Amino acid sequence: MLYPNLSVNKAGHLAIAGIDACELAKKYGTPLYVLDENRVRHNCRLYTKAMKAYLPQGSMPLYASKALCFKGIYPVVADEGLGADVVSAGEVATAIRAGFPAENLCFHGTNKTDAEIAYGVEQGVGHFVVDNANELAVLGKEAQARGIVQRVLLRVTVGLDPHTLEAINTGRVDSQFGVPIETGQALRFVREALNTPGIEVEGFHSHIGSQIFEATSFCDQVDRLLAFACSVREELGYEAGIFNLGGGFGVCYVEDDPQVDIDENIYQIAQHLEAGCAHANYPMPRVFLEPGRSIVADAGVTLYTTGGTKTVEGYRSYVTVDGGMTDNPRYALYKSAYTLVNASRAQEPADFPCTVAGRCCESGDRIAEDIRIAQPKRGDVIAVLTTGAYNFAMSSNYNRVLRPALVMIFNGAVRVAVRRQTIDDLLALEQ
Repeated sequence: MLYPNLSVNKAGHLAIAGIDACELAKKYGTPLYVLDENRVRHNCRLYTKAMKAYLPQGSMPLYASKALCFKGIYPVVADEGLGADVVSAGEVATAIRAGFPAENLCFHGTNKTDAEIAYGVEQGVGHFVVDNANELAVLGKEAQARGIVQRVLLRVTVGLDPHTLEAINTGRVDSQFGVPIETGQALRFVREALNTPGIEVEGFHSHIGSQIFEATSFCDQVDRLLAFACSVREELGYEAGIFNLGGGFGVCYVEDDPQVDIDENIYQIAQHLEAGCAHANYPMPRVFLEPGRSIVADAGVTLYTTGGTKTVEGYRSYVTVDGGMTDNPRYALYKSAYTLVNASRAQEPADFPCTVAGRCCESGDRIAEDIRIAQPKRGDVIAVLTTGAYNFAMSSNYNRVLRPALVMIFNGAVRVAVRRQTIDDLLALEQ
């Protein structure tokens, strides 16, 4: 199996953290998101242990809420010692209502509205990651009006291409995210921020992309960010106390994907930053990282019930399921590869070539193409692995399909963390 929390039980079914996937589907219905809390905690500890060992005191991982945001995730990451980054008032509210401390939130976003900025300040958000001068001006006024000084990190673009997917590459100069260093705008941005009443600049934020498997790209990012910090010190006399290096460690979706050694990657990044700071005589900053996908992706499995197979003679066989792009749009968006298992026949050879299609009226509604699974019959449960990130978070009601439930498994116990949407929920806002 792709991950150690997955197995085949005596009934020949897929088991998730020891729980029969077919029994989960029978009890809670499908489509169904399943999240292994122990796996989430394991992934959190990879970060906290490495960052405590290799980086200055006060360095910490911030869980990237956009990967999977619901109330039940926040007590888990808080308990494991993570902060969190949030990108909307909705994510701020979800975290706070779950009891997450506002001072450990880092508020992102390229276009925070005036109302969202005011809400974040009112709620006591610890840091704003300020994306641009427009936001900076509004944030300064909101902070002054409340008689506080708001801590911020300034988002700068280092001009790196880590050769990831186009849609998740955020580090190049020509990007909607942050202010570019190369054009000289970032230096002017820092000067403006340092002179904005109500604002305390604590450091810089940079993000280069997602699904990055090695430390090399992050070390290149450190070089450029440190060089920029040194130029800021020379021009403005300011030294940054925090470098937020963003997220981006990849996860294994299929057998051919490399496995990421998070501890080793963080060690290499820390050593590279320490050596660079020593060479530049720059005080070693605290470091924030923003793991999201690598915290929750491999902890998640989505279960579907199949309607059976349909073979187009001379072409291919289709396996249809009761979900699709409404609960997992990533294949339609990015052609993202997944590992699929016939959970009802997990002990049988995966020798049936097929394309797995969803239920929506879109030719692009597919979960996987040209794969092999154990040949399913109508009513079999199909499991899609590594769906903890960007599946629930990106789900929709296209075709008026209802959103699935999400259950969490912890130490052998199963609980409903998000109930299945109903028709009444769907129509509740309509007049």
